[in-house]
Amino acid sequence: MRLRFLGAAEEVTGSLLLVEVESGSIIVDCGMFQGRRQESRLRNAQLPRAANEADAAILTHSHIDHSGSMPTLVKSGFQGSIYTTLATANLCSYMLRDSARIQAADAAYLNRKYGRDPDWVPITPTYDEVDVLHALDRFVALSYRRPFEPLPGVTAQLLNAGHILGSAQVVLDVHEHGKTKRILISGDLGRKGLPILRDPETPPHPVDALVLESTYGDRVHGPIESMQTEVERVIRATVARGGKIIVPAFAVGRTQELLFVLHDLLRAGRIPELPIYIDSPLAIDVTEVFRMHPECFDEETRSFFDEHGDVFSFEGVRYTRTAAESMEINRQEGPAIIIAASGMAEAGRVLHHLRNHVEDERNTILIVGFMAEHTLGRRLVERRQRVKIWGVERELRAQVEVLSAFSAHADRNDLIAYARAALPKKIFLVHGEPDQQVPLKEALQTRRCHVEIPKRGAVVELD
Repeated sequence: MRLRFLGAAEEVTGSLLLVEVESGSIIVDCGMFQGRRQESRLRNAQLPRAANEADAAILTHSHIDHSGSMPTLVKSGFQGSIYTTLATANLCSYMLRDSARIQAADAAYLNRKYGRDPDWVPITPTYDEVDVLHALDRFVALSYRRPFEPLPGVTAQLLNAGHILGSAQVVLDVHEHGKTKRILISGDLGRKGLPILRDPETPPHPVDALVLESTYGDRVHGPIESMQTEVERVIRATVARGGKIIVPAFAVGRTQELLFVLHDLLRAGRIPELPIYIDSPLAIDVTEVFRMHPECFDEETRSFFDEHGDVFSFEGVRYTRTAAESMEINRQEGPAIIIAASGMAEAGRVLHHLRNHVEDERNTILIVGFMAEHTLGRRLVERRQRVKIWGVERELRAQVEVLSAFSAHADRNDLIAYARAALPKKIFLVHGEPDQQVPLKEALQTRRCHVEIPKRGAVVELD
């Protein structure tokens, strides 16, 4: 039995794990790498051969850094089924098609802009919408805790990870030579007490090997209870300056959490009434998927629906689907909140809002999620004096606010508690940058538990 770490090793995006057993191999996640543009295009277009030849796949959740290369996998020859939760399958039907459209639009724009340059190499999208449909044909949707057999001799279950709608931990019981070994793959873990979703399930124990995300391995988030206070503070300060609040937000999870908080603040009279634009066709579609899955909601959210109506639709919220509606937002005078994808500010409509507002000191860029290295979002978090948007450098004069309480990822304390509950013999840290992984490794390492930080391409034998 072997683990091959083909992605998200000493980095956060591009999740790709291969589990090899006697009867075949299973891909767990196949996500897009997000970082430097040239490296991203190369890595996303050419998946490792071992991944293409896998017999089955399991998808932990719909975020593009976990699901975004599934169409490439199928396009490259993968013949197996892709097992996931029903909510994740529903979300991917929108998110993967949106990814294909964004790739096509970005390629057309850049090829048109730079095509006359003799050194320009035309950009080709990694996949198109037809490739997405072929991938979606392979999806097998399952309920949490329903055992299934992705390979002969392997029994699997998906447990609620509490990260986003439909997110899952993966439990693999491998039966070989009269023995059973259990592998637990955390996926991206959520936090207890986040709005909307039920808390992550307690992991099974003991396990022989734990593959653990480490995005915030050396960081403790602000208390969830501070979410509303911090959002209120940012909105009031920006409105007082006469500015707008631009929020690069993931269409899945973060947008809906923000709507929940804004709805509650407005209902309590804690923030002034002002236009709230959800400027993302994908976020509109995703919000509909949320409405389809109340079984994933926590008790607080179900009670809110019963007492106050739809969490995601209230006075002041305006959903904009067309490009014309999106452009009209930038012509509106006065304070407003603009929530737009993508979450790491690497693509999508948020870029044209940033282009129009980043140089005005009255405005605020509100960061409510993780920003990977070499993304525009990370450069905003670092408050660079100048940032490049669509190839043009601009002065960063707008205020930048980073609210860690909104993170949907487990923090250091959550990860340690989760690992200890699983009682693993070995832990492999993935989906994290080294400055977060090394301190977490030191905290988890004991005489009874060996902890490793595998490099990309590393192969580990499980005895």
